[in-house]
Amino acid sequence: MAHGEVLEFEEYVRTRQDALLRSARRLVPDPVDAQDLLQTALVRTFGRWDGIADKRLADAYLRRVMINTRTEWWRARKLEEVPTEQLPDACVDDPTEQHADRALLMDVMKVLAPKQRSVVVLRHWEQMSTEETAAALGMSAGTVKSTLHRALARLREELESRDQEERAARALEPSKERERCAA
Repeated sequence: MAHGEVLEFEEYVRTRQDALLRSARRLVPDPVDAQDLLQTALVRTFGRWDGIADKRLADAYLRRVMINTRTEWWRARKLEEVPTEQLPDACVDDPTEQHADRALLMDVMKVLAPKQRSVVVLRHWEQMSTEETAAALGMSAGTVKSTLHRALARLREELESRDQEERAARALEPSKERERCAA
């Protein structure tokens, strides 16, 4: 390719760049992908620039290259999907479990003294530092640490106690079921 042809291509790109980018934007929704599409089309067209006899048709040629390139990208993306015998397990958040956990937590928090509850809420829900919590509650950082330690220990005990009660209740359920079936 001669030097004059390179300048001719550069001049063409400089004058038609905005219109070509608008065409690329119509082909792909993401602006960054549109710029990539245009750049790829320009690189491919540069190699064949001297083969375009009527330069007035260069826009049409470039649009066709962009369409073909977009189609290649789409096909390549489709080939990345691999068929499998079994579908993977879909993880879907169950809001009922979240509500149940929150209700349990709110209920368990009732066993704490008001000062302990305040420290737990500020440190863990509000994610305040020990110093910020101490300043907000008007106590020393050491008091915040010891109060938090005792409060978390009390919460663990309460949760373990409730867990044991629940297991005991579930263990009794089958025997109640057998009694109903025998009657």
